[in-house]
Amino acid sequence: MSVLEMKVPSPGESITEVEIATWLVKDGDYVEKDQPIAEVDSDKATLELPAEQSGIITLKAEEGDVVQVGQVVCLIDMDAAKPEGAAPAAEAPKQEEAPKAAEPAKQEAPKPAAPVAAPQTYATGAPSPAAKKILDEKGMDAAQVSGTGRDGRITKTDAELAAVPALGGSPLTATGSRSTTTTKLSVLRRKIAQRLVSVKNETAMLTTFNEVDMSEIFRLRKQYKEEFAQKHGVGLGFMSFFTKAVTRALQMYPDVNASIDGDFKVNYDFCDISIAVSGPKGLMVPVLRNAENMSFSSVEANIKDLAIKVRDGKITVDEMTGGTFTITNGGTFGSMMSTPIINPPQSAILGMHNIIQRPVAVDGQVVIRPMMYVAMSYDHRIIDGKESVGFLVAVKEAIDNPVEILMGGDERKGLGL
Repeated sequence: MSVLEMKVPSPGESITEVEIATWLVKDGDYVEKDQPIAEVDSDKATLELPAEQSGIITLKAEEGDVVQVGQVVCLIDMDAAKPEGAAPAAEAPKQEEAPKAAEPAKQEAPKPAAPVAAPQTYATGAPSPAAKKILDEKGMDAAQVSGTGRDGRITKTDAELAAVPALGGSPLTATGSRSTTTTKLSVLRRKIAQRLVSVKNETAMLTTFNEVDMSEIFRLRKQYKEEFAQKHGVGLGFMSFFTKAVTRALQMYPDVNASIDGDFKVNYDFCDISIAVSGPKGLMVPVLRNAENMSFSSVEANIKDLAIKVRDGKITVDEMTGGTFTITNGGTFGSMMSTPIINPPQSAILGMHNIIQRPVAVDGQVVIRPMMYVAMSYDHRIIDGKESVGFLVAVKEAIDNPVEILMGGDERKGLGL
């Protein structure tokens, strides 16, 4: 019998273990070569594990197990013949419904003995002044309330409790579901948590803010969106403008496009832009390589391709490794302002936010413009305030006036039309 031992392949450099997230097949199933048989989580991405050969599979690890790279996780019997079309399972004979057992006669709970009636006085059933005020405000009759005060007088507490809607008793009584669910964090989510905490603890993170006027970008998108889509096969979105604005600013302020390595500063002469993309497994940051050389259509096409891979779980570790600067867009979820956390080992990140029509002063006049707050978090160990503020101002200038700054004064040529 020829049996193949399937081992965990290395998802990428520095990754030594993965977690079996989901088995896509059952023990004893016949699998075809290259058929996805499992999803595994590394500390950087969720990857599919394809069958290396066809045959009957025997699983050697459970879902949730953390396994080392190179460890055997299943066996495939390559000599096993592919089963013919499985005959439909014989329908299980219907079991006659068991006659319902006679319900036991309901036993009435013994009625408690009636309490000895308190002697009736002029105070019985009469509200105190504070209680009367509460009952009058709620439009309640004192006859509806049982008094617990001396000689049966209705106290303020009696009135307050009676005024609370009947939601299951005392106003302090919980009435909804109080169950809890505990699930183990994936290895990816655990790694993200570790990285975020380490960034807060190990960097001198500071955030600077500004606002940008999106009027010109709105005009360009409205005027050219159909022609751009027909010519390039992708939509003209906001990310291409911000990516082009960021790569220009990075070249103007090279210390923002740098990282710290021990006692050394590493400057990059290329702009690999990490774009935060939300997927079913959480936030991923695939990288646009050499974004400084990309056109508007190339940026949009690459972002679309990477976003589809993230959504479908097809993104690879190599496509998320590296990056010299990150752009994240919390505005897609409605965020007005935030302080984004640096994506290590990078030194800075730009946060975009939602676009709000707001009154602003333009040439001494108050006008309504589509405005967006932008935030740049940076590592103050390597980037000074002058560079950080200057960088964000350069981004603002490019977004406020994209035709002159990003398109050389020719918007059609700039958009490749």
